[in-house]
Amino acid sequence: MTKTEDEFKDIVIRAIDVKRYYGEGDNVTKALDGVTIDIYRGEYLAIMGPSGSGKSTLFNMIGGIDSPTSGMVFIDEIDVAQLDSFELAWMRCHKIGYIFQSYNILPVLTALENITLPMIFAGMSQDDAREKGRHILDLVGLGDRIFHRPYELSGGQQQRVAIARALANDPVIILADEPTANLDDKTGEEIINLLVRLRDEHNITIISATHDMKMLDASNRILWIRDGKAARLEERADLDIAIGSIE
Repeated sequence: MTKTEDEFKDIVIRAIDVKRYYGEGDNVTKALDGVTIDIYRGEYLAIMGPSGSGKSTLFNMIGGIDSPTSGMVFIDEIDVAQLDSFELAWMRCHKIGYIFQSYNILPVLTALENITLPMIFAGMSQDDAREKGRHILDLVGLGDRIFHRPYELSGGQQQRVAIARALANDPVIILADEPTANLDDKTGEEIINLLVRLRDEHNITIISATHDMKMLDASNRILWIRDGKAARLEERADLDIAIGSIE
């Protein structure tokens, strides 16, 4: 059962008239051109749009990976643009978990080592990190793969390691960049179901930049980005999704 907007009490992210321009004068590229949105704690938001629409740029603004040319992004009421490099690194480490399209797990490390690394960077002891890492791997269904390296894992298992790593420091937000792009349909659906379960059981806000239409059914809301603008924002309940089409 999915939540509706009325059930979200807290705004965890607020983007206000966010613009991101590259170049100057006649050569300016408006990657984002005035996007405003509130994102609620515990919701699953899908950011949809064609390549070059600006969805990845908005994704990077929300994650503090890039800074807006103008406008503001707040995370838990903190203006990200006002943070210095140390404060921004702390926020990325403790508030946000990242899941990348290409997994980005380290090939020389085991699944457990990949997950404990961000915990150790955050100051946790190795013993505590290993114990917590085992628990998270159990959570994502990889309790029997903790000592496997990436080349010993399937694509879906590697993506589960990436999800487990994103959970390492108990984030309030998970940013998932095309998390099913390199997976077959069945495995992609399993990953989507896992993300939904994490949202429901741990009240994590999940924001996914995606082309995958299967994400729509899992989402609470869908933000459609086109030409750097928020073309429309829709509740999942208002969409009539049929095979091969959306009304």
